[in-house]
Amino acid sequence: MNPESLSAVQPAPAEGLTKRIPSPPIQQPGQTHGSPKRSNRRWVWLAIFVLAAGAFYYWSKKQPSAAAGTTTGPAAPGQRRGFGAIPVVAANAHKGNIPVYFVALGQVWPIYTVTVKSRVDGELMEVHYKEGDIVQKGSPLIEIDSRPYDAALVQAQGQLIRDQALLDNARIDLARYKTLLAQNAVPEQQLATQQALVAQDEGIVKTDQGMIDTAKLNVIYSHIAAPITGRVGLRLVDPGNIVHATDTTGMLVITQIDPISVIFTLPEDQLPVVLDKLNAGQHLPVDAFDRASNNLLSHGTLTTQDNQIDPTTGTLRLRADFANPNAKLFPNQFVNVRLLVQLKQGVTLVPTAVVQHNAANTYVFLIKPDSTVTVRNITIGTVEGDESEVTAGLNPGDEMVMTGVDKLTEGSKVIPRIVGQNGGGHGGPRNGSGSGSAPSPNGGKS
Repeated sequence: MNPESLSAVQPAPAEGLTKRIPSPPIQQPGQTHGSPKRSNRRWVWLAIFVLAAGAFYYWSKKQPSAAAGTTTGPAAPGQRRGFGAIPVVAANAHKGNIPVYFVALGQVWPIYTVTVKSRVDGELMEVHYKEGDIVQKGSPLIEIDSRPYDAALVQAQGQLIRDQALLDNARIDLARYKTLLAQNAVPEQQLATQQALVAQDEGIVKTDQGMIDTAKLNVIYSHIAAPITGRVGLRLVDPGNIVHATDTTGMLVITQIDPISVIFTLPEDQLPVVLDKLNAGQHLPVDAFDRASNNLLSHGTLTTQDNQIDPTTGTLRLRADFANPNAKLFPNQFVNVRLLVQLKQGVTLVPTAVVQHNAANTYVFLIKPDSTVTVRNITIGTVEGDESEVTAGLNPGDEMVMTGVDKLTEGSKVIPRIVGQNGGGHGGPRNGSGSGSAPSPNGGKS
């Protein structure tokens, strides 16, 4: 076999084994490896820088606004109108009337209280009332067994009839003896004896009449009626029990409810003005409130006073009477009493909330026409509820800060929101306040 045939028989080598791997390209001068990735990184950093610059610009624009919003001084010249002013709630001083009250703690006392007791001995037969009822004067309450007293009445009446007959006979004999004495038929001593017998029989008849009256009275006492009009308390004795006139406890208690009184005390230094008006015949109004002084229970009138001052407390007790048809005042109830002693008319009044105090002065923050505030010292007179009388320092129509004073100093710029005397606020700031806010369409009223 020749070489050519052998070569023809041998298999051809695989293409992958015989193919040559190309060599990497030769890097030219000035050419950078991986330039696309570095370009992407540049765009990312550029975006971050733009965002940071925008955030810094936004922050730098907000800082001056915040600083201007917290300033307490007046706006600088050329500053935008209303920029940096403090919103506050304001109120106006006005003329009006204010009452002067003396306030005291009082206790409700019934004008009349009766403890009903038995005045005879006997069995309690019937009860004609229910506990808690309002009974009228003269209405029947309790029945006690009256049969022993009825029998005693009959006995006394019989004794009277017998003794009356003896008296009549003695008087006839006395008249006969007088005739015989005139004829000298009987001695004078016999006439005198007969006169004494007649007087004795007259005394016996009077005694019998007294026994009859006593028996009748015991019968009346056996039927107990209400001595006053009032409310009956709880029953203290049940039917079937034997009651005695010597019992220390009663059978029931009746308390007058309408009208009723309140007894309270006032210090002796407040008495002159009260006693002067009371002695002059004036009827001073008195109001009774509950213990929290929230609810008015009744209106009354001062009627009288005690006759001496208590030396241990330096107070005098006074009594006021109240109509109590709805029984809002209950005996022994504690109430707060307000005695009206004077009504001041045409004085300058301000809401109590505008008044400020420190260690030395009483003052308000007065709003000037340019919407800045100034501290104004005032003198307070009578304070009643939410209103205070100003005796010096303010005039009617002056405008004062009521809410928001903790943020104010002398000369602070404010945006006042006016509050009416009835507590309702206006719908917008005061016109011409320098705030730059437009008035509300309804004229500034809510």
